[in-house]
Amino acid sequence: MSQEAPTVESSVSDVWYLKEVWYGVKDARKPYRIITQNFNGPCSFIAICNILILRGNIAIEPPERRTVSYEFLSHLVAEYLLLCSPDVDVSAALSIMPLTQKGMDLNPVFTSSTEFRPSGLGGELKLFEQVGIRLVHGWLVDPGSQEANALERAPDYDTAVSLIAEVDHLTHGKFVVEEVNGTDPAAASGSSSSSAPAGSSSLTKEQHDKIADAIAVKDFLEHSQSQLTYHGLFQLVAELEPNALVALFRNSHLSVLLKVEDENGPALYTLVTDQVFLRESSVVWERLEDIDGGWSTFVDSEFIKASPAGGDFAGQTAEDALKALEILEQQYESQGDHVDLHSRALAQQLQAEEDYLARRAHEERLNRKQGKRTKHQESGEEVKKEKKKKDCIIM
Repeated sequence: MSQEAPTVESSVSDVWYLKEVWYGVKDARKPYRIITQNFNGPCSFIAICNILILRGNIAIEPPERRTVSYEFLSHLVAEYLLLCSPDVDVSAALSIMPLTQKGMDLNPVFTSSTEFRPSGLGGELKLFEQVGIRLVHGWLVDPGSQEANALERAPDYDTAVSLIAEVDHLTHGKFVVEEVNGTDPAAASGSSSSSAPAGSSSLTKEQHDKIADAIAVKDFLEHSQSQLTYHGLFQLVAELEPNALVALFRNSHLSVLLKVEDENGPALYTLVTDQVFLRESSVVWERLEDIDGGWSTFVDSEFIKASPAGGDFAGQTAEDALKALEILEQQYESQGDHVDLHSRALAQQLQAEEDYLARRAHEERLNRKQGKRTKHQESGEEVKKEKKKKDCIIM
């Protein structure tokens, strides 16, 4: 079932709070008011706006304004587009803007951190091009890995999912089950079956090769469900310019990414826009140190570790975080202090929820691909490709 694009009317009632942060290098440092988001906030659109805000391209006025809406922000971005590109047709970029309130289906390529192959007219890429925002991702295959050759033939996410669905159909629905159980899907498909079509009892070399590719591709997808690999992380560190704000695409949404270099070397940081940190002035960036958030570290505007929110609950399960939370609350109460630790613990659990939803979306997408292929086989009609975008969540 396709997801309808949000309308301006449905977004007017949604407001997002502004948070003041300091940003800039040395003497250029000054306060900016970034947009925060709730759990199901439109993070892709907010990420675009926050980059434009921190670059000084748009400003939230008047200074006493505490909240903004999609309607307000979309007018600012549209005005900026028209002013910065007066001689360029920006209709494609403007038409895609409402879709950025939810997840974006950009179809990343596994061999390049800057290459995407979205379906349709590519208005998504036009939007980034015309606002001058570099779009990157870290879902990259290591060229020295066993999966690299297979991913040269299935280089992007859509092609990879289609290959898995095709092989599952080729093996009569046994590919996923047999491969998980350690059985050769090709051997399984070669067994006699009364329901198998004529000629399917023996596979050609081309079909065997396709099954081998599908096994490698499926293994890569299952081991990179966070849509970030260590090779991708290293590539981003190597390729990005210091102090340049870019948009990181991950799990169908965007976050603001920044590379910072100091005496300890280069490091990557994502802008913290979770609304639970609205009043935490010391929590501005989150250091991107691993692929699953287990070593998450929050830092302030000068990239100094924020305490205690920066590490107390990172990498813990909900049960462990709750126990640690209760202990800390008792300690603070005994000292006569009051700290909202529940909000901090909640924020640390969002990454785990995001990864779970990403796995669910991947499984549902694979099932849809297989379902459409079966329908095509029965009807003999060409089935058009259909995509489903999932709701955006906080990273």
